[in-house]
Amino acid sequence: MFDNLVVSFLADEVVGGFFISVPPGHVACIYDRGRGVLKHVYGPGLHLKIPFWQIAKLFNAQVLEYTIHKGFDLGSKEALGDEPIKTTTRDGHDVTIEGSILFRVDKHNAPELWENIGEHFVSKVVRPFSRSKISAVMTTVNAADVKNARGDLEAKLKEDLNREFQNRGLLCEGVLLSEITVG
Repeated sequence: MFDNLVVSFLADEVVGGFFISVPPGHVACIYDRGRGVLKHVYGPGLHLKIPFWQIAKLFNAQVLEYTIHKGFDLGSKEALGDEPIKTTTRDGHDVTIEGSILFRVDKHNAPELWENIGEHFVSKVVRPFSRSKISAVMTTVNAADVKNARGDLEAKLKEDLNREFQNRGLLCEGVLLSEITVG
C-alpha cells in the first residue's frame, strides 16, 4: 500500500512536474530557482518546465468584476469586492457610492505583477486604489451635478485607475457606478 502511494506520488510529481497546463483565459509565469521570475508569459496550452527547479503560477487573465455594494462580506482580504464607499462632494455633501470595477491581469506584465506584488493584488492594489480614486473624483463635483455627470465620472475613474494599475500589471476595463446616494 505504502509502496504504491510513493510510486504514485513520484510518478505524478516527476512526470506531471514537466508540464504546465494553461487553460483558456489564463496565463502562466515561471519562477526559476536560479534566475528568478522569468519574463516569458505562457498562454493557453501545454508547456514544458523543469520539475523541482521551476515553479509555475497561473493567473486568470479574464475580465474580473470587483463589486462595491451593501452587504459585501470582507471576511477574505482577496474577495473581489468592497463595502459602499462613503465620501463627500466638492460642496460638502455626503455621498455613498456603489458599483463595479472591471479589471484584468495584463498578460504582458504578469511576471512583474507576480514578482513585485504577488498573488494578493486585490488587497494590495485594486481595493486601496479604487477607494482612493473614487473618493478623490467625487470631491471634484457638486452634489447637484452628481447624477448628471455619471458618464464623465466613470470615464475619469477608468482613466485614473488605469494610470495606477498599469505600472502594477493590471488593466482597468471600465468603471460602472450603479448607485450614488447623496445624503
